[in-house]
Amino acid sequence: MKAELRGNPTPISLQNPNIIDARQTTLAGALKGCLGSLDGACIEKLLIHCASALESTDITYAQQVMWVLNNVASSVGDPNQRLTSWFLRALVSRASRACPTQMSFSGSSALNRRLMTVTELAGYVDLLPWHRFGFCASNSTIFRAIQGCTKVHVLDFSITHCMQWPTLIDALSKRSEGPPSLRITVPYFRPPVPPLLNVSIEEVGLRLTKFAKLRDVPFEFNVFEESLSEGLSTDSSTFDQFESLLTHMNPLKLKLRNDETLVINCQNWIRYLHDESKGINTSREVSLRDSFLEIIKSLNPCLVLVVDEDSELCSSSLVSRITTCFNYLWIPFDALETFLPKDSGQRMEYEADIGHKIENIIGFEGFQRMERLESGVKLSQRMKSCGFLSVPFCEETIKEVKFLLDEHASGWGMKREDDILVLTWKGHNSVFSTAWVPCGLEQGELDCT
Repeated sequence: MKAELRGNPTPISLQNPNIIDARQTTLAGALKGCLGSLDGACIEKLLIHCASALESTDITYAQQVMWVLNNVASSVGDPNQRLTSWFLRALVSRASRACPTQMSFSGSSALNRRLMTVTELAGYVDLLPWHRFGFCASNSTIFRAIQGCTKVHVLDFSITHCMQWPTLIDALSKRSEGPPSLRITVPYFRPPVPPLLNVSIEEVGLRLTKFAKLRDVPFEFNVFEESLSEGLSTDSSTFDQFESLLTHMNPLKLKLRNDETLVINCQNWIRYLHDESKGINTSREVSLRDSFLEIIKSLNPCLVLVVDEDSELCSSSLVSRITTCFNYLWIPFDALETFLPKDSGQRMEYEADIGHKIENIIGFEGFQRMERLESGVKLSQRMKSCGFLSVPFCEETIKEVKFLLDEHASGWGMKREDDILVLTWKGHNSVFSTAWVPCGLEQGELDCT
């Protein structure tokens, strides 16, 4: 029997013949009220049933739950239905790998994404304040931290192809004492996750250089250690790529200069560094995540910015990850519903990128599972344990972020949790932004004059 997600051009095949009798099972009888239901609590209950079945390798039971989910899911329905369609897709994909003879996933994976142009990427970033929130808070903090500095070097670890920097360059061009010399260095490697761009990082650097020239800002763009991937095979894992990157992160390879003020920017990056050991080449086994933080601390930056999505998705339990993921990722689906029609191509592409994330969170385990979010509170505890002091955001930065949010739907808001700045949607935490200095740095807090 073949069941398809309504409105989804890629069919999902449930090939076990036992699924034909799913309507008569105890599960279907107990949950028959969920068929066609738009209730999120009911959908969450079904997802937990399915996750439990998959964790216990009861594929038949999992298929029966998927049949019920398939009657709820729709890629062109309301936010709950659209979100469910991506969860169902991820569950089928996981089950097909666990038991390929009983279940198969037909059609292309959500991982296959169209490459964006730079113009399309700009529109993508502007669609929701999901990325701009972190850009705004970080740029404002950087601007104030480097007042009086004549040479600034930013190490940029992010996934949005330098979309953060035109705004900062523009602000620096208007600085009363004149702009500093700005150098931005990015790693050659980035996690293979959306958004994906149709030009190289070198081309991005050329475009930034032209923009900086138009703004009369002295500018230099470097790609950090292109040769680091030479010793890796083409099928090297993301873990291996990150491990190779970290072994090259030293002042010499980064070309750090004593007369430059160093800023390290981490936007949606740390989550991809695994929090479990795999024989890292150090005197003691530590995770990639802690190794990265120890390395950037040793570079003695004047400021470290860390921005990421505010959710906890590191659990080894599939049930726990599904519950947390479902209760978190409804936020962008719900936000898009407020201003884009159901058949909007832009909306579907944005949701497909979220689907990519869901498939990795639900469909994979071990070092194949790249998406390993930790909440702002937990990340702050980690930063403090690694020898960093938090820096509060000043009132001018708060005003700038509020002004940004005023350009978007009224559901978006902002709150402070200690020194963490949090983007919210209808009161629910979405993205956190933090600022840090290494312990012992004389500059205990940033000047906001």
